[in-house]
Amino acid sequence: MSSLSSSPLRPVSEQEQQAYQRDGAVVLRGLIAPEWIDRMRAAVERALQRPGVGAVEYAEGKGRFLGDFLLWMRDHDFDDFARRSPLPEIASALLGGSQVRLFYDQLLVKEPNTQEETPWHQDLPYWPVHGNDILSLWVPFDRVTAESGAMRYVKGSHAAGALYQPTPFGRNSGFASVLAAADLPPFPDTSAFLRDANILVCEMAPGDVIAHHPLVFHWSPGNLDPDHRRRALALRYLGDDAIFDESAANFLAHPNLAKQLREPLQFKTGDRPGGANFPIVWPRAETN
Repeated sequence: MSSLSSSPLRPVSEQEQQAYQRDGAVVLRGLIAPEWIDRMRAAVERALQRPGVGAVEYAEGKGRFLGDFLLWMRDHDFDDFARRSPLPEIASALLGGSQVRLFYDQLLVKEPNTQEETPWHQDLPYWPVHGNDILSLWVPFDRVTAESGAMRYVKGSHAAGALYQPTPFGRNSGFASVLAAADLPPFPDTSAFLRDANILVCEMAPGDVIAHHPLVFHWSPGNLDPDHRRRALALRYLGDDAIFDESAANFLAHPNLAKQLREPLQFKTGDRPGGANFPIVWPRAETN
């Protein structure tokens, strides 16, 4: 087990739980201890120097926007952060239910003067799972401002339950053919929803966490700050009602991600995630 505290600095409040349910996204302030942030900054630097086989360089022009996946499977610090940090307890507070499983982690680094945006999207259409008990926790390791690429969410956009075609990040990521398997309507044009949208702009300090629902609309600009980085890790957790769906797109079928899994990913619609790829993280166990 990690020597750092596995508990958040404070409980998730009832008001924050209500905001998550109502808006589909909430910023949870001051939950992660500075010691965890320092440890993960060093881990991120290792990942940037030695990206995994599934890593993608999204920026086509100036700057760098790196996406990398499944770091917990190859790096002990990412493993500890995903499974033994305060995050599983935070996920349990928002998901409820009997247990929480780790789905995967995703590193998202936008260096200074990077114009590449994160496109408007929902998370769920990229994934071979369905259910309401699915959660993303977005953890920054730098102060995040509107200029440096703060996440934006359309409050309440998850409530309709609609799914839209996933948009590949980067034209040369190799995910387009995998994601095209989803038989879904195209994502709405921004003019159709931004005019009257109530936007949550997530300016954050290290130690804060965004919790967001897999159907909420979200986007972020490039990092136009000339001096400050935007290093963040998105961790996805699964609760009681999450099940596999054979008809959905499956980003994990990308050959470079499939080869990183701890065991082959085989499932039928209605199966519950389990095994070495999706370990239980809450309740905690000494050996997990």
